[in-house]
Amino acid sequence: QVQLVESGGGLVQAGGSLRLSCAASGRTFSTYAVGWFRQAAGKEREFAAAINWSAGSTYYADSVKGRFTISRDNAKNTVYLQMNSLKPEDTAVYYCAAQRGPTPARAMGVVSLYEYWGQGTQVAVSS
Repeated sequence: QVQLVESGGGLVQAGGSLRLSCAASGRTFSTYAVGWFRQAAGKEREFAAAINWSAGSTYYADSVKGRFTISRDNAKNTVYLQMNSLKPEDTAVYYCAAQRGPTPARAMGVVSLYEYWGQGTQVAVSS
């Protein structure tokens, strides 16, 4: 069992930065792949970024590539999402999620394959 808690959301102006954190419980967390997803009001949840268990591979949606960076510290059971050059269209509730590894690359962006989810943290970007 893994429990996830996100933090770090808030209100920021366009062009600004935020760093989200996903703190996990569970001693086997280091064996899970972790993804960040987001859901804007009235829209479906979409993939933003993911990282495999060893942090050897990262994956990004085209919409965030070059602006967002995902990383993890398995010693702290925490995954981070550094978001730079934020745009109003990045406004959404951001969720972290975990799935047991090993995880093929094609599974990293699939919402239904993630077993555990956090409660979400709101990110609002003003123009």
